[in-house]
Amino acid sequence: MMKIAFFEITDLEKNKFEKAFPNDELNFWEGTIQDTEIGQFCESNVLCIFVHSEVGKEIINQMPNLKLIATRSTGTDHIDIEACKEKNIEVKNVPLYGENTVAEHAFALMLSLSRKIHKSYVRSIQGKFSTEGLQGFDLKDKTLGIIGGGRIGLHVARIAKSFGMHVRVYDINKDGFLAELINFKYVDLDELYRESDIVSLHVPLNKYTEHMINSESLGKFKDGALLINTARGGLVKTGDLIEALKNGKLSGAGLDVIEGEEYLIEENIFNSPVEKAAKLIVESKQLLDNENVVLTPHNAFNSVEAVNRIIDTTIENILNQHRYLFNN
Repeated sequence: MMKIAFFEITDLEKNKFEKAFPNDELNFWEGTIQDTEIGQFCESNVLCIFVHSEVGKEIINQMPNLKLIATRSTGTDHIDIEACKEKNIEVKNVPLYGENTVAEHAFALMLSLSRKIHKSYVRSIQGKFSTEGLQGFDLKDKTLGIIGGGRIGLHVARIAKSFGMHVRVYDINKDGFLAELINFKYVDLDELYRESDIVSLHVPLNKYTEHMINSESLGKFKDGALLINTARGGLVKTGDLIEALKNGKLSGAGLDVIEGEEYLIEENIFNSPVEKAAKLIVESKQLLDNENVVLTPHNAFNSVEAVNRIIDTTIENILNQHRYLFNN
């Protein structure tokens, strides 16, 4: 029998996990792992987490029976991978759940900004129906720069072509066949910044990509460009983004993720260092107050189809560990 601890869990997930593991000891928490006393789960064999639960070396060292961390996400930047390697703990993610799902959300953000849908909605619910100041622009014939030509980035490229857009892609790995098939061009970052009317981020967060969008890189953007981020908040230096919006370098930003979002969850903000919490609150409020920013709460993954794919893949990841533990 395995002991499995689930965090950031929904009722749908709980029901499916209970059916999948009827003979194991399951414990469920709606909050993050940081919100939970470690004594309640330290004997677990498996941690099943989402992106706001940070599993660092301190937690890992207090879990002698831990064999697997199964994150219900593609990214693993919330897990100390090196500490897991030292303890021979497997880390499994969900790499294929939502390429089209996240790509569609990126376009929802683009369209909201390009056609000023968010402003139109606010005006309409106020009972005002003037179109003054609501003129948008066509995506057709605009250039979209995609940073990160992986599965999600390539879905974004495919959708962009259906809008009649020109597509530029930056990635360290290039696939000439797909570039020809989808009809996009690989370029370096400076060329992408210079040519793109819209820049969309689709890379993981690591030591090479953290704050890759900063005052220096933003200075290379086309004046009045849009920035879309459905990847990780830490890719963008928030203070520099705010300044670029203020001075008009960027005409708008569509953000599903923001830097430090894990600390902005109500129960976490009070556990953050005071200086960090204050800075995050101020910066997030500045983004929320900017009418040229469309902000969604890390919701790009959240379609019915994608969530079920996440659950099913996570169940398989845990079952594989179960087979390994009890067949060896």
